[in-house]
Amino acid sequence: MISKQHGILLITIVLLFLTACTTDGESKVENKEKKRDELVLSIKGEPSNGFDPTTGWGRYGSPLFQSTLFKRDNDLNIVNDLAIGYEVSEDGKVWTVTLREDVTFSDGVNLTGEDVEFTFETALQKGSIVDFTNLEKVEVENSFTVKFTLKSPQSTFIHSLVETGIVPMHAYSDKYAQQPIGSGPYEFVQWDKGQQLIVKANPNYYGDKPYFQQLTFLFLNEDATFAAAQAGQVDIAAIPATFTHKEVKGMRLEAIRSVDSRGIAFPYVESGNFTEDGLPIGNDVTADPAIRKAMNIAIDRQALIDGVLDGYGSKAYTSVDGLPWWNEETVFEDSNLLQAEQILADAGWIDSDDDGVVEKNGLKAQFSLYYPADDAIRQSLSIVVADMLKPLGIAINVEGASWDKIEQKMYSNAVMMGWGSHNPQELYNVYSSNFAGIEYYNTGFYKNDVVDDYLEKALTSNDVEEALSYWRKAQWDGTTGISADTPWAWLVNIDHVYLIKEGLDIGNQRVQPHGHGWPLTSNIEQWKWVKEE
Repeated sequence: MISKQHGILLITIVLLFLTACTTDGESKVENKEKKRDELVLSIKGEPSNGFDPTTGWGRYGSPLFQSTLFKRDNDLNIVNDLAIGYEVSEDGKVWTVTLREDVTFSDGVNLTGEDVEFTFETALQKGSIVDFTNLEKVEVENSFTVKFTLKSPQSTFIHSLVETGIVPMHAYSDKYAQQPIGSGPYEFVQWDKGQQLIVKANPNYYGDKPYFQQLTFLFLNEDATFAAAQAGQVDIAAIPATFTHKEVKGMRLEAIRSVDSRGIAFPYVESGNFTEDGLPIGNDVTADPAIRKAMNIAIDRQALIDGVLDGYGSKAYTSVDGLPWWNEETVFEDSNLLQAEQILADAGWIDSDDDGVVEKNGLKAQFSLYYPADDAIRQSLSIVVADMLKPLGIAINVEGASWDKIEQKMYSNAVMMGWGSHNPQELYNVYSSNFAGIEYYNTGFYKNDVVDDYLEKALTSNDVEEALSYWRKAQWDGTTGISADTPWAWLVNIDHVYLIKEGLDIGNQRVQPHGHGWPLTSNIEQWKWVKEE
């Protein structure tokens, strides 16, 4: 972490750089009229791999440069964007999408079905972060009608069409991620890696025209971002909750609700097995359901919100709290040490040698909890949770590490993870036994045949309401479910906190997914000044 003085020096250098560079290469001329339709933002989220949707750019928010077949409104309803409608075959395998015919890329070339076909075929070849493994083929029926054929029915496929920006076949190359062209509300101007991104309004954009003609995204760390806000050099600044006690003249604080969840993923099975790569699977302590249930009930989530998040958050019971596929019956009363102690005692966990740690059949209730060492919030959550559970007789060894090391440990140790998506597919990936041991998804090797069945039915349903019903039953059906098995201890949903210049209206912000930054710009066309500066 750099000092505030160094932060101010850094933003001064960056802003001097900005002053020297403009879109046309001429010296920047300061005048009030030009300044009013330009914004400077420091909201995190510089993509290390650039701005190519076929590898995952735009998955968690507006792709900005590109537009998508469908998009979400502020209530998370899925509405048309490039598409004017779609039909699904009776067997749920064929999705036919009809495109509007008046769209051009920012270079003036028409957007057609060939571009859509090219985009998804490229995503398939490149292994996009958006999962297309169920996509068998894409075909152009005519210039403005595209047919997607799936290997099996998939109710969440519509979300894949929301999360993938369309790239131009005629202008795509290996350099595309560094210099993207699209049909979105803004077009690319300049990216100085590690420093800034400059974009300007796309005059060819078919949707509502944004008021702001130029946006400059600064890639500063938290200290430098706050210093820039104090110096009046940015219009929007993403800040951690720990900075919210300091008032910044000329800026207001806005906390946006999210499903950006943090929770502990437990090894769900006993030790003794290994992955194909030889990594150990399972943990004999966390495999005991009494241990997991006692911890879930004993943790004081409101104390975590008040103490770690400075009040900017909400209790988490699942990774989908408040979303349309959430089951409200997963909510339970927490911070109940007495009930937790009883659960442990009933299961045979007793501190027989009076060392403060309960044991069962000679096994001490102790294990390691890993968190990424560069994440201050996950570190604080891990330490505080460990302290909370000491009175229960559960000893947690908190360890910060790189993700490379965590990847070696995460199948046999608890990990402070984070999830949160507008796509129910994530619920499937995190809990289905089909994803056990795959990347960061089901690291605990959780498996419940009834839950698997519900998840499969939700995924393959042709009926939206029926799919929602199965997603909810997977969480709790009155008898069993994820919430009863407690493969996780979900803790908090983190509010995304921003300093915003007085008079700047950023519209009605939707509940944001995992990660600060780009989701804020999903409604960029609605942003405007509401009073004189």
